[in-house]
Amino acid sequence: MRRYRWIIFTLLMIMGLVLYWQKRKTTRVHQNTVQAVSLKEKDPNWTAPDSNSIPSNATGDLIRYGKELIRYTSRYLGPNGSVAHFSNGMNCQNCHLNAGTRAWAGNFATVASVFPRISDRRGGPETLNQRITDCFERSLNGRAPDSNSREMKAMNAYILWVGKDVVKGKKPKGTGLEMLAYIERPADPQKGKQVFIQKCQRCHGANGQGQPDSVNGYKYPPLWGDHSYNKAAGLFRLTKFTGFIRKNMPYESNNGINQLTDEEAWDVAAFVNSQPRPDKKFKRDWPNILLKPVDLPEGPFPDSYPVSQHKYGPFAPIARYKKNMAVNHKK
Repeated sequence: MRRYRWIIFTLLMIMGLVLYWQKRKTTRVHQNTVQAVSLKEKDPNWTAPDSNSIPSNATGDLIRYGKELIRYTSRYLGPNGSVAHFSNGMNCQNCHLNAGTRAWAGNFATVASVFPRISDRRGGPETLNQRITDCFERSLNGRAPDSNSREMKAMNAYILWVGKDVVKGKKPKGTGLEMLAYIERPADPQKGKQVFIQKCQRCHGANGQGQPDSVNGYKYPPLWGDHSYNKAAGLFRLTKFTGFIRKNMPYESNNGINQLTDEEAWDVAAFVNSQPRPDKKFKRDWPNILLKPVDLPEGPFPDSYPVSQHKYGPFAPIARYKKNMAVNHKK
C-alpha cells in the first residue's frame, strides 16, 4: 500500500510541476505580447485622416475630386480621359498606394509640412504644383494639367488634406519610402529576373505589361515599356525603387509582412530598371552635380565611377567618395 501511495504522490508532484511551468510559459508569452503591443502603440506607423472627416462644403468637394484624380488618374486624364489627355494610362496611386495614404508606399504624409521646399534636383525653390507636374511628366510620362485648372487645385487640396496633421519638422514613422542599407555587391538583374518570375509576373505580366483596366487605367501597372515610367522618374533610382518593393510587394499577399529579403528587393529592382522604357531628358535637372544622388545612371558625374555602378551599385564607395568630397569642399 505504501508503495502505491508513493507512486500516486510522485505523479501528483510531476503534474503539479508541469502545470506550474505551463502557467509560467503562458504568463511570459502574455507579457511579451503586451510589451510588443505597447511598443507598437508607442511608435506606430503614420495613418492618414479618415475620409469621412472631409467637410461637406465646396472645399470638401475639391478634396474628394482630388482623391478621385489620384486614384483614377487615367479615367479623367489618361489617353482616353473624360477631362483631358495628359498621362500614359497609369494612375498616381499605382506608385502612391491607396491614394497616397499607405505607410512606406510613397504616401503624402509630410507634403503639407515641407512644401514649398528647396529641391536639389531643380536647383532652387519648388512648389507643390511643380512637384505634381514632375510626377505627370516623369512617372506618368506625359504632361501636367495647367496650374490654374480645377484638376491641379483639387490634387493640391487632397494632398495637403492627407498631411494636415503632421507638424512641420516632424517625420512620422512610415513616411514616404523606406531607404534600405546598401548591399556590398552590384544589384544583379539576372537574379532579379528569377525573383520577378516567382513573385511579380502573376500581377505585372511576363513582359512587365501590367493588368490594364478599360475604365480605370491599370489595376497593376506596367513596369517597363511605352506605358511605364520614364528614365527621369524617381523609381528609376534603385535606392527608391528597392525601398518601395521591400515594403509593399507582392501587393496582394503583403498584409504588412515583408515577402522579400533586402537582396531580393535590390535584384528585382535592378531587373525591372534594366528593361526598356521611355527615355525623357530634363536638362534643368541637378544643376549642381555635387548634389546628385549616388544612384543616378545619367551623367555627368562628380566622380570617376562608371555608369553601370551608378545604376546597379555597389553604392557605398560612391557615397563615401561624395562624403569626403563634401568635407574637402567645406575646408
